[in-house]
Amino acid sequence: MNKQELLACFHEAATSPRKLMDKYLAEGRKVVLTAPVYTPEEIIHSMDMVPMGVWGADIQINEAKKYFPAFICTIMQSIVELGVKGAYDGASAIVIPSLCDSLKVIGQNWKYAVKGIPFIAMTYPQNRKPAFGHTFTKAGYEYVIKGLEDATGLKFDDAKLADSIEVYNAHNEVMRELVPALAAHSEITNAQRSDIFKSAFFMRKEEHTALVKELLAVLAAEEPADAKIRVMTSGILADAPGLLEILDDNGMRIVCDDVAAESRQYRTDAPAEGESALDRLASKFCAMDNCSVLYDVEKKRVDKIVEDAKAAKAQGVLVLMTKFCDPEEFDYPLIKRACDKADIPCVLIEIDRQMVNYEQARTAIETFKDLL
Repeated sequence: MNKQELLACFHEAATSPRKLMDKYLAEGRKVVLTAPVYTPEEIIHSMDMVPMGVWGADIQINEAKKYFPAFICTIMQSIVELGVKGAYDGASAIVIPSLCDSLKVIGQNWKYAVKGIPFIAMTYPQNRKPAFGHTFTKAGYEYVIKGLEDATGLKFDDAKLADSIEVYNAHNEVMRELVPALAAHSEITNAQRSDIFKSAFFMRKEEHTALVKELLAVLAAEEPADAKIRVMTSGILADAPGLLEILDDNGMRIVCDDVAAESRQYRTDAPAEGESALDRLASKFCAMDNCSVLYDVEKKRVDKIVEDAKAAKAQGVLVLMTKFCDPEEFDYPLIKRACDKADIPCVLIEIDRQMVNYEQARTAIETFKDLL
């Protein structure tokens, strides 16, 4: 396929996940929903099921308001809203991790709001680095395995998990290669860049890896086109079409990111060695760092943002703050201080799954552009 055909494939998957889910169900595959941020997809994949990401959608929230207070992030609210309205019908289960206060309550609400799709909790430790953190993480994965077996009748096999780990490590590698490749080709819009990352949550990883490899080969054969204004994004989500259009209108190009739904997913591979594949998967989580929802008293994430911005020659950092996201809000003052110290302009843009008008963001971005 040529570049435009590949980009169209990513766009179709990113914007029509229900169509893709129906395709997998028609093939006789079971689909398991995976909530943000670091759900153990490899386990689901190893049991010959399709992990399908649920990060909510830009919709008006009505039914979910019965279960949540107004001051909770709309990612969580929209996930439940979609569940209540049947958008996920046909899924065999949903796995929800416990990495923030909002995620800790969504599962209990899900049990009451969405009766037909079983909820499986994945409880992660905050102190993941010591040996007991590894033991705790592995026990959490064993609980998920038991829940999946009960919900689907399928059985877990550690040898198959080893194969799935290789699939996911290979996908991590191509996604890491993708970021600088896209940065060198400014003719690809920010919306198209988002499509590539977003589609990865809905497609089987083998399929997505193959498409990304094909795109990388096409880009390598073309002359690079440098962006006029290079920026870095940071936050939980960066997929709002209205916001990405404003960046494109202002000639801003995302050349690297610290976004939970994008590059943060692919920084860490499962190690090559371990007592079992499940131990290796637990070691992967324990090795993760530089994320607002991962406990880190030293806040090394802040330094990494500055380092990545400098390495990508970003002229500024856009912090896309999901409204009511406490972990991100706590980190922002430290990020702003570090960027100021490094003479990297930084601006905060608040986003929300229910936003339909981004004119306030447009004003802030246009003002920020004048500073670059």
